[in-house]
Amino acid sequence: MNMKELYSEAQAISSPQLRDDIVQQLYSRSRELCDVGVSYTKTKADTRTEKLDAIFTSKIWGFPIMLTMLGVVFYLTIAGANIPSSMLAEFFGWLENYITSAFQFLHAPDWLHGILVLGLYRGSTWVISVMLPPMAIFFPTFALLENYGYLPRVAFNMDRLFKFVGAHGKQSLTMAMGFGCNAAAVMSSRIIESPRERMLAILTNNFVPCNGRWGTLIVLASLFMAASFTGGFKSLVTTGVIVGIVLFGIVVTFFVSWALSKTLLKGVPTHYTLELPPYRRPKFFDTVIRSSLTKSWTVLVRAVKVAAPAAILTWVFANIHIGDTSILLHAVGFLDPFGKMLGLDGYIMLAFILGLPANEIVLPILLMGYLSTGSLTEVDSLVDLKQIFLDHGWTWVTALNVMLFSLLHYPCGTTLVNIYKETKSKKWTFLAFLIPTVLAILVPFIVYQTAKLFGWV
Repeated sequence: MNMKELYSEAQAISSPQLRDDIVQQLYSRSRELCDVGVSYTKTKADTRTEKLDAIFTSKIWGFPIMLTMLGVVFYLTIAGANIPSSMLAEFFGWLENYITSAFQFLHAPDWLHGILVLGLYRGSTWVISVMLPPMAIFFPTFALLENYGYLPRVAFNMDRLFKFVGAHGKQSLTMAMGFGCNAAAVMSSRIIESPRERMLAILTNNFVPCNGRWGTLIVLASLFMAASFTGGFKSLVTTGVIVGIVLFGIVVTFFVSWALSKTLLKGVPTHYTLELPPYRRPKFFDTVIRSSLTKSWTVLVRAVKVAAPAAILTWVFANIHIGDTSILLHAVGFLDPFGKMLGLDGYIMLAFILGLPANEIVLPILLMGYLSTGSLTEVDSLVDLKQIFLDHGWTWVTALNVMLFSLLHYPCGTTLVNIYKETKSKKWTFLAFLIPTVLAILVPFIVYQTAKLFGWV
């Protein structure tokens, strides 16, 4: 047998399908031996688990159920977070008036009030009012699904897809964690034993929108994609758009994983044994309290710590002038030609650059630039917010490209720090920044140029 034939045979032996067949045969034979040599009586719980698994892990029903669950979680998050977010924003606005009065009473200089109140206070309270209500709904809901025993079934369903692109089924669990916080998801990649597949999970986790991006995605989907609907239908349409954005992010995750597994991270996907736990009645109160207080609070504190300095820096840039123009507007003018190529503008590009420390402050920084107030700005209603965007030439294509850029762009500062801690490599940390940045430029460029070609803009 010559070398070419040996290579072909080796490739055949290492093919994923053959390995799957071998594993399936081993499992089937082991089960036959257990049926002969082990005597046991099925309980009602065992029978119920088998019946539910036949549905939840079905090749026909497994994925539709997953998408439905995802949609329900997002709908609850979107519909439930609006009122508490508005109440928190109103409360912080009311409190700001008293803080400003205290500064005036003490005859504090304007620059000190600007940095501490218009920069630090507004930036931090915006993050709290935007992030806290969705987290308080999203984390407990996901925790209840995990407590019930459903999330391991998600990993089981996704394993075949991840193996097809050269990744690991457990990556679906790190992706689920990424919906809350990409920085935490990077740390959770430790559950993947293979260094190669762990690196794939780290490099692609950013394509799952974290809680810091939900505010931007939800607001823009509601204002532009679901503009012609009202009431419950508006929330449903907004949910549908968000689910579509998330699915696109998952497709990008598969594509990048496949590309990396064929180039920089070549290798054969490993198999793992996933023991599916029995379905349990969730401990509702304990789960909700633990998720709300620990996970939500931890992520919120970290976000505020990062967002506060960024808010101060933004105020400084907006209030220091070179000639008759602020540093902020100089930067906008420099970035505007590039932004126009992507169907965006210089204000949007600068907002994302200054939002590197925390995605939550991208939208308020954008408003600050548009309104030229020199401080992070609160808007009284969504109608006012949409009018500001329309006055600056926004269309539904602009909103879509901002959403796509938000989905695909580089990880936030906290996530990049965690990536470096996990990889101990400047090279992989830089790639974790570069890969999504290239995609975030390429995809909106294609969308905008296509829209121009069809006369949609």
